[in-house]
Amino acid sequence: MTTTILRTVDAWWVQTGLGAARIDTAATTTRELLADRRAIEMAALAEEATPLETLHLVSPVTAPCRVVAQMTNFRSHISDAGMDPDTIPMTFFRKTSGSICGPEDEIIKPAHVQLLDYEVEIGIVFGKALPVGTEITAANLPDFVAGLVVTNDISARDLQLPKTQFFESKSYPTFTPVGPALVLLDEDELARFDDLRLTLRVNGEVRQDSVVGDDMVYRPLEAIRYLTGFQHLDAGDVLLTGTPVGTALSAPPKPIEVIGSLLPAHVKWKAFFKRQAKNTRYLQDGDVVEATVSTPDGAIDLGTQRNTVRWAR
Repeated sequence: MTTTILRTVDAWWVQTGLGAARIDTAATTTRELLADRRAIEMAALAEEATPLETLHLVSPVTAPCRVVAQMTNFRSHISDAGMDPDTIPMTFFRKTSGSICGPEDEIIKPAHVQLLDYEVEIGIVFGKALPVGTEITAANLPDFVAGLVVTNDISARDLQLPKTQFFESKSYPTFTPVGPALVLLDEDELARFDDLRLTLRVNGEVRQDSVVGDDMVYRPLEAIRYLTGFQHLDAGDVLLTGTPVGTALSAPPKPIEVIGSLLPAHVKWKAFFKRQAKNTRYLQDGDVVEATVSTPDGAIDLGTQRNTVRWAR
């Protein structure tokens, strides 16, 4: 049975059938909390609880930490970008953990950003250190994966595309909403990763909706095995595992793409952004973004984050 961890500014909690039970721990970081499993277990047995609706939740993943993300990892998204899912390589990029915000916080669009996009993703939170060269197998993977979180990889497309600059375009403050919960999984529950469904809505309209088993290219075992070949990871670090089709950004039709390839770079990008400025799917001031991840039977439910978009003036 999953254990659902919640966090407020001053405490850690376990969600129970009665509400939320406070964890008696001195931990101030996710890494420290995951090392205090006894305190988590004791809180889960509590007979008294605080009503969930009275808690203002913040991200259950604390900064500083490593935020690593997989790029182009859902077949539907890869095809929509005009690439071949069967030949796409496994690729990663980094986001600063200063971009992490809570599941109820506002997403702030910097004044110089024009095209703000969304990407619902499943975040894998590590429970122990993985030095470079750690051997990852199907048998020991659950030893390293503590649990899962809902994440949203907010992206400034007008910065990302011309410069192919992922780190800047995805790392502004509030560009990684995380939560509402860190759901700890046992081995059998982690084995149901393929059953998870990712859904994102903007103002109630479904924009992204996909099941991992139908759409993901590189699963956690393969991704983490590859990643630990060159990247040290610690408990409390998080890996974002990619997003399905449905983002505001979409590849242009082939004829336009061919014509664009013949133009000078500054002319091509000017024309591209002129078209994108008419795309109403990019996030607007006041938009409410809801992202959720769960299995159809609700046995694994990472919860729903609701973030309102605000434009900096």
